[in-house]
This record gives sequence, C-alpha cells and structure tokens, in this order.
Amino acid sequence: MSIFNEHASEILITLFFIITYFLSILEKLVDWKGTVIYYNNHFGKTILKNIIPFLLIKVLIFEILTVLLLTFGLYYLVIEDVKIIVKIGLEISAITLLIFLVGQRFVKDYQGAMNITVYFILNIIGIYILT
Repeated sequence: MSIFNEHASEILITLFFIITYFLSILEKLVDWKGTVIYYNNHFGKTILKNIIPFLLIKVLIFEILTVLLLTFGLYYLVIEDVKIIVKIGLEISAITLLIFLVGQRFVKDYQGAMNITVYFILNIIGIYILT
C-alpha cells in the first residue's frame, strides 16, 4: 500500500523541486532590491556585475517555467499517468541548475557549486526514473 500510487519516487522528487523553486521565486519577488544587492556583491568582481538585474530576470523566467511545468506535470502524472510534462519540467530544471553552476564557478564559489551538484544529481535521478 502506498499513499502515492506507483509513482512515489517521481512524485516526491517533483514536489521537492516545486517547493525549492517556488520558494526561490518568492524570495526574489518579495525582496527584489535585496536580491539584486546580494548578487551585485556576489558577482561584484566579475564582468557580470553590470547586468545582474537582467540575469536575475532570466533566471526568474527559468524558475517560473520550471515550477509551472512541474506543477502541471505532477497533476498529469497523478491523474492521467502521463510522464512527459514532468520530465520536461525536470529537464528545464537541470538547465536552470547548470546556469546556477556556471555562475558559482564564475565567481569561484566552489562550495556553492558543490551544493548545486547535490540538487543536480537528484534532478538527473528524477529524469532517469521518468525515462
């Protein structure tokens, strides 16, 4: 017996990423100015320092797209047993994480890059399970 049907792993991984990205989006939108200041400091010694708001908007778009795809995908996975939407959501999530990884490596934040790797591994496991 399971509370999730036959897709427990897929559902839990999807919920994990929905929560993660949703809170990230919320944090950026609620404190946009603080977020820009934080990333200006983080990338202050790089060539990216002058385009931080532009880059944050691009990241926000990827995060919103990911949450939408994962949310609709979760619905279709549970109700219709359709996996493709949630798989595409996890693929966009993986691209988003790679963008984060490049940023962390760009500023030589190796600890931050290592933290992203943990998310990326779980993301790839989710894609693998859905394949």
